[in-house]
Amino acid sequence: MSEFLLDFEKPVVELEKKILSLKVSAEHSKIDFSSEIAELEEKKEKLKKEIYGSLTSWQKVMLARHPSRPYTLDYVKIICENFVELHGDRAFGDDPALVCGLATIDNKPVVVIGHQKGRTIQENIDRNFGMAHPEGYRKALRLMKMAEKFNRPIITFIDTAGAYPGIAAEERGQAEAIARNLREMSYLEVPVVSIIIGEGGSGGAIGIGVANKVAMLENAYYSVISPEGCAAILFRDASKSKEATEALKITAKDLFKNGVIDEIIKEPVGGAHVDAVETAMNIKRFINKSLTSLSKMSKQELADDRYDKFRKMGVFEEETIKNKKAKSKKSNTKSRRK
Repeated sequence: MSEFLLDFEKPVVELEKKILSLKVSAEHSKIDFSSEIAELEEKKEKLKKEIYGSLTSWQKVMLARHPSRPYTLDYVKIICENFVELHGDRAFGDDPALVCGLATIDNKPVVVIGHQKGRTIQENIDRNFGMAHPEGYRKALRLMKMAEKFNRPIITFIDTAGAYPGIAAEERGQAEAIARNLREMSYLEVPVVSIIIGEGGSGGAIGIGVANKVAMLENAYYSVISPEGCAAILFRDASKSKEATEALKITAKDLFKNGVIDEIIKEPVGGAHVDAVETAMNIKRFINKSLTSLSKMSKQELADDRYDKFRKMGVFEEETIKNKKAKSKKSNTKSRRK
């Protein structure tokens, strides 16, 4: 269990401490506490299933932000072989908030792109807390074009609160860089697979997320805006983040139901940080399954599939100008009668 604890994790930790205390006592006093330990272990597992099986949307957001949660490079080390990181956008500089490189997965060559946060304060400053600048998205696009040239599938790991909104980023064309990525990813002639592994915030997430197959880890979230930002705008009160989270429908379960993602990837009970290897293997199975199905498509079919996927999202209504005028006239007539 991580040193960092969320409120709902504390009852489980208390039981773990009791179990550890009994084990130490048994070792020193030579008294058999095996039955008591077994009973507490059973109680702990039952409690974990109860807690993590009924998490609220806000609690899942907290897990998605857990500081011990595995990041892109953690998964790359487990899933990939021969990873070689490439740097720079060939225009301004390198952005450590987005890591890009060449790798193989079960001897299949791929290009890997993903947001990267830091573990320490200094690492987070260096990587800008996983919030990419324009050069990060341009670097990602450079690697995507390289993948297309050499016919390599693209795997992206999404984990960001959003693209960096600072003045310098805006001066260097943040909005244009993300918009260009959206357009260019739509036309890519190679398979693209995206996994939201933690936070999936706004344009910063979708900037590397226009994919044929999109999956989310069980306790990740994916949203057009952060819960705090939504609360500040809608409720004029950032403290109402919990209510905003429920209204936004940003959990994996909600997004799968609404057709935004293709699959929910299971996490160990307690979250991805409890067992990074198990989580990584679950991700790897999804990647291999997706690449197997996508490899049967032609280049044009891959682009068409991506286009159709995103066109189907959401609900909208169309009406002609003629119908609109008729409705307006009818409404005005009713108003005059009143």
